[in-house]
Amino acid sequence: MNPMQFKTKEEQVADYLREAIIAGRIERGARLKQQEIATQLNTSITPVREALKLLEAEGYVTGDSFKGAIVAPFDIEASSEVLSLRILLETQLVKGAVDHASAADIAELKVLAEEFASAFAAGDNATARAANYRFHHRMFAVARQPQTLHFVQILWARYPFDLINRLAGRVSRAAEEHDLMLAAMIAGDSSAAMLATRQHIEAGWLELRDSVG
Repeated sequence: MNPMQFKTKEEQVADYLREAIIAGRIERGARLKQQEIATQLNTSITPVREALKLLEAEGYVTGDSFKGAIVAPFDIEASSEVLSLRILLETQLVKGAVDHASAADIAELKVLAEEFASAFAAGDNATARAANYRFHHRMFAVARQPQTLHFVQILWARYPFDLINRLAGRVSRAAEEHDLMLAAMIAGDSSAAMLATRQHIEAGWLELRDSVG
């Protein structure tokens, strides 16, 4: 059963905005206008307003009584700590995903991995970055650990995905890393899946560090 069927309107709006921010479709520092978002998503202002409150609590946006919601800037100083926390929590989530994944879950993850790779092959990096978010979010949702996933989403708000995924060749390498994670899940190998996840997280961070070093 797709968990989206159980999401409220505000949760759906929040997930849409998280994906757009992480994928870089909405730039850091951009002002989020409630009416524009509501019109784009064909919904009322209320779920948009509530979604923005949720995203502010998670750190994706900051509130301003005059300017409204602003996409939070990237804090380079926090990234090293966030890296360690991501590895800790996301490896636990992927272990849970291996333990609980059904054939339908695996099939859906394969489709998402293919969407990611196809978008990159077509030169559509914005779509690839969005597919990357959906792949990871769906994989971790399979673990049935909603509190851990919630904390991971907070960490994602503080991580430079938009910068990492714009590095030359990074999207292609990430697609190969996704294949390793998925292969381990299909094999039911928790240890291999956890290792592949750790290496995937570390690879992106090291490439960013080297690019600015």
